[in-house]
Amino acid sequence: MIVVFAMAFALWGLGAILRIPRKGRLYMVGLLYIGVLFIQIALPMGHPLRLATGESAMLWIMIGVFAAIVVLYGQVIRVLKGRAEIKEQAEAVPVARSASFSPAELERYARHIVLREIGGPGQKALRDAKVLVIGAGGLGAPALQYLAAAGVGTIGVIDDDVVENANLQRQVIHRDADIGMPKVFSAQKAMMEQNPYADVRPYHRRLTDVVAADLMAEYDVILDGTDNSETRYLANETAVTAGKPLVSGALSQWEGQISVFDPATDGPCYQCVFPQAAAPGLAPSCAEAGVIGPLPGVVGSMMALEAIKLLTGAGQALRGEMLIYDALWGETRKIRLVRRGDCPVCGTISGSEIETGVSA
Repeated sequence: MIVVFAMAFALWGLGAILRIPRKGRLYMVGLLYIGVLFIQIALPMGHPLRLATGESAMLWIMIGVFAAIVVLYGQVIRVLKGRAEIKEQAEAVPVARSASFSPAELERYARHIVLREIGGPGQKALRDAKVLVIGAGGLGAPALQYLAAAGVGTIGVIDDDVVENANLQRQVIHRDADIGMPKVFSAQKAMMEQNPYADVRPYHRRLTDVVAADLMAEYDVILDGTDNSETRYLANETAVTAGKPLVSGALSQWEGQISVFDPATDGPCYQCVFPQAAAPGLAPSCAEAGVIGPLPGVVGSMMALEAIKLLTGAGQALRGEMLIYDALWGETRKIRLVRRGDCPVCGTISGSEIETGVSA
């Protein structure tokens, strides 16, 4: 038995040296335990391996039961702690806003107000605006941060996921202490700490066709930062029906892309460009293919910028265009997108065209 415990400590120490996450080290020790239990049950009494590992299956079973109780107790404590944190965050309220900008707000947004394209009216438009962000992950994290910092008055965020250790390499709105907390509440906490004037509305659930229409009806602009096709097509169809502009971003390894789909202004919708979801394996997720950490920050910040342009009327939004950014080689290019007449979601004109060109 001493040999088994020595092996367990050795595995744990080696995992720590190799910076293997705690959960991974627990799996390693768990596999060792299963192996020992198999030896005790499968091999006959007196076998050298049974002698080396304690020779008593019942003893190892009792150890396993005790470990399971400890783990279960820890999980219960973690859940209760998480619920308490969720309740605390859900009860958080923004600083009361007066009809006009307070001196603190004027100072906060001064760099916006002096911009000729935004000014006071544009900042007021941001303050009165409502933006919904679908997903609080790689793209949603920077988009949410910059929307809150920019002074968007009401920001909704919908996501059914919780913060994991593997998220922290790129989803910089979340912190190590937030692991296990629903992403929408972690994001809400960070946004309100950054700008207490923001009204952040977290929706800890998946976007489904049951809630999509009613939810999007409350907002002026929709940002899609999801990583699955089903939600993307649902968000697109609902936004088209509601007549809301959809800012869409996507990532893959070193490359990101962003576009504004707004058929209400005769532009294409998402399904015009991607008539059907990619076959399994052709569009691997970030977990499968990997993604460089700062890339979501670049594209997510650009999504927030497009939303600000839409809300203030500044410049020219990426309607009918897709901007592609290659982070590995530091290159950008644009392709022009035109509505497809046979699009089942927004098709009202005939013909389709996609031209490639280099951005200025």
